[in-house]
Amino acid sequence: MPKDTLKAPQPTKESNGEQLVNGATDGIDFLEIFGAREHNLKNIDLRFKRNQLVVITGISGSGKSSLAFDTIYAEGQRRYMESFSAYARSFIGELERPDVDKINGLSPVISIEQKTTSKNPRSTVGTVTEIYDFLRLLYARAGDAYSYLTGKKMTKQSEDQIIRQILKQYDGQKLAILAPVVKGRKGHYRELFQQIRKLGFSRARIDGALEEITPKMQLDRYKTHDIEIVIDRVVVSEKDASRITQSTKTAMTQGKGVMMILLEDGNVAHFSKTLMDPETGLAYDDPAPNTFSFNSPYGACPDCNGLGVIQEISRESVMPDPNISISRGGIAPLGEYRDIWIFKKLEVILKRHRLSLATPIKNIPEEALKIILFGDDEPVAVASVKYPGTEWNTKFEGIINFLEKQKDGGSDKMQQWVDEFTVSTICPSCHGARLKKEALHYKIDNKNISELSFMNITQLSEWFEGLETRLDERQNIIAAEVLKEIRKRIGFLLDVGLDYLNLDRPLRTLSGGEAQRIRLATQIGTQLVGVLYILDEPSIGLHQRDNVKLIKALKDLRDLGNTVIVVEHDRDMMMESDFLIDIGPGAGRHGGQVVAAGTPQEVLESNSLTAGYLNGINKIAVPKERRKGKGESIVLKGATGHNLKNVTLTLPIGKMLCITGVSGSGKSSLIHETLFPILRKHFYGSRSEPLPYKEIKGVEHIDKVIEVDQAPIGRTPRSNPATYTGAFSDIRLLFSNLPEAKIRGYKPGRFSFNVKGGRCETCEGAGMKVIEMDFLPDVHVPCETCKGKRYNRETLEVRFKGKSISDVLDMTVEQAVEFFEFQPKILRRIQTLHEVGLDYITLGQHATTLSGGEAQRVKLATELSKKDTGKTLYILDEPTTGLHFKDIQHLIDVLNKLVNKGNTVLIIEHNLDVIKVADHVIDLGLEGGDKGGKILVEGTPEEVAKKQVGYTSKFLKEELERV
Repeated sequence: MPKDTLKAPQPTKESNGEQLVNGATDGIDFLEIFGAREHNLKNIDLRFKRNQLVVITGISGSGKSSLAFDTIYAEGQRRYMESFSAYARSFIGELERPDVDKINGLSPVISIEQKTTSKNPRSTVGTVTEIYDFLRLLYARAGDAYSYLTGKKMTKQSEDQIIRQILKQYDGQKLAILAPVVKGRKGHYRELFQQIRKLGFSRARIDGALEEITPKMQLDRYKTHDIEIVIDRVVVSEKDASRITQSTKTAMTQGKGVMMILLEDGNVAHFSKTLMDPETGLAYDDPAPNTFSFNSPYGACPDCNGLGVIQEISRESVMPDPNISISRGGIAPLGEYRDIWIFKKLEVILKRHRLSLATPIKNIPEEALKIILFGDDEPVAVASVKYPGTEWNTKFEGIINFLEKQKDGGSDKMQQWVDEFTVSTICPSCHGARLKKEALHYKIDNKNISELSFMNITQLSEWFEGLETRLDERQNIIAAEVLKEIRKRIGFLLDVGLDYLNLDRPLRTLSGGEAQRIRLATQIGTQLVGVLYILDEPSIGLHQRDNVKLIKALKDLRDLGNTVIVVEHDRDMMMESDFLIDIGPGAGRHGGQVVAAGTPQEVLESNSLTAGYLNGINKIAVPKERRKGKGESIVLKGATGHNLKNVTLTLPIGKMLCITGVSGSGKSSLIHETLFPILRKHFYGSRSEPLPYKEIKGVEHIDKVIEVDQAPIGRTPRSNPATYTGAFSDIRLLFSNLPEAKIRGYKPGRFSFNVKGGRCETCEGAGMKVIEMDFLPDVHVPCETCKGKRYNRETLEVRFKGKSISDVLDMTVEQAVEFFEFQPKILRRIQTLHEVGLDYITLGQHATTLSGGEAQRVKLATELSKKDTGKTLYILDEPTTGLHFKDIQHLIDVLNKLVNKGNTVLIIEHNLDVIKVADHVIDLGLEGGDKGGKILVEGTPEEVAKKQVGYTSKFLKEELERV
């Protein structure tokens, strides 16, 4: 880049790093980047020492990710691919080289991004950190088995021990030695009896009675049977020891390691070479690690397949309102009465009970409801329309049975429809534990593996403390190395501030920051040296209190001998870094330059935008007075879901509200899983169930609720800001109305990249091809036919103001605002993207490349483009994700506009810049997990800061004093 663009003082040779001016290299101690031009980067040259904590910051869209991920990481990945053999590379294809002249001193690169969270419900905190894998090994090798029938400890004996016990315990008694071959199974067993006779045995104990085995003997095939072969009948004495020994061995062989003895008084004793309950004869197979795996058929609960929840069509979802009749739509899948076959059948069923379709559901007896929902064998006679005077007699299947059948074998559309009536409930067999009952009856220190999974990391750490004193000598010898590994991994999770999570928590329920910190903890555990780690805002979702832990974890990673590059906006992270790089000065085409680089102190002395906010020259101002609101409130009483402790939440209407608290304190449980589902059910008839609560009042003060979360706006590259906001439909309509398009007969569908006709058929309108990598993330390469333009040549020949439809998709929001200046319908939708600070993204940017924060702002822009009523409640989840100080100011301005129109904005946030400008703050805590779930303090930011209760108060007081 040109020399005059460098704003920071030139670091010396001995400093932590420097921007290259003459391109001189200083060997392997430095990471050097020459001529980086990827995306909006303007020929950047950069140099800094390896084995440092390097923070890249700058305004959103300035080029931070382009430098960190699209240049440094992409080049590291490409070099790794080049190390493969020519044969392996022939399957991969050539990875495109990032637009950079040269990178020196590049170590093997590991990227820890936000978007790598698995959506698989089988991925949990325990499986990803490998703590659960070590627990499985521990329980398989050192766990004590207990009978799930009697609760008694299972025993395991060798043949010699069994023989000695029989000779000693039953000396002088007459008994029969039995080999169990069938236990609790149906069948006629004709072939089995033939086989037993061929082996030379003439008697068997069948269902508790001794019987002679006769030719062609068989049992009732529809009844459950127990069958034991009578191996020998003997009076126990020392002189017959050899006979008893032989008979015992035969019984063990025929019974596959299990045998029984029948005494004269009818009592039975059980013996086994495997684990067995001596009282009932219940036997377990020898445990292996997969016995405790919910991802293996050997360990998973058979009813929920190891998920802990089952999807079922409930009576409540099929008949949501018992006060209305069937004719008025009381059965949701059927809707209101129509002159169709099924309603006629229901009419006949109800007539039998002297009822009609106009009877409210609550007045229909249980017997009739069961027939309606689950069917009946009795035929239902319905008069034929086609053949008057005749009746059709057919069985009625039942509404729920019909839906279940469609769920398993219907079309995709039908399955989606059935999903509307399906609810998740905790599995009644395993009660959410995911495992077979046998696996849940192996214990260490009176705890089964599932009980440990339900503990949070802090409780788990305490349980493992001093565990050796509670184990016997054998267990201690076996467990020594495993315990060391488990404790090490638990320690890493505590170090990165994830003490409130439990091992059973599905990975898909974690925020981007939590998932990153889990991967960070795993990487620290690998103890790799000489690696370049690149992280994307690991502080997301982290309270200021826990920032110290995160920074320490990153420094530990660095101190092992690694280079750690962090893309971050957090003030503490910047000030604690060894080398700080500020990219700017603006976003998109106005950015892509290094405006300051050096130690934090050197950057503070520069005149960059970031330096201004760090040294206090620029500030996000606190409003002179807080809004009074409308004097109305929504009151949610008695919320007790997850860790919430009977919380009563009061939300004043017409204010900007902020919910704060340390990670895991219950913010998401209260807002996303209790309040929002209640409101969505009230306004939109949603079937998603909220967490438990007592009552809610004041809902009449708002007329709609909108949740703006960080979920992607689409899971495929086909989704983009233009399609999501609805602007693309209007753009396609505009192009189809052009004279050239009309002459050719093109309709709006011609300009869709998702429909055959106008799109490039090689890539089917995606603009790129996906190369599936077996052990690495999929690689996207541009389509060789359309070169990424998505459309065929004929479609691209239609132009508006000299631009094709592909050119329009490649425009940034800033360019599009100018281009569509005189198209009010399109402009209104694009203008809102500009208002939320997304000038730098392109209209056709793939949804998969947007960060969580960017996706959230696209959603916010879409909502802003709609007409608001002045009585809307907006719920935002950490909208500052990925935002620079300047962008936060932008966002606050947008939210203030919404509140000034009378709407209510509710923000879940840790960022003090947002908390200090809110009208009303509600702080949850005190800690995460079980020690959280209470409202500690609420009021204006000044009132919260003054009370000094909880962690937020302390940090807020410091922030307000700084202002």
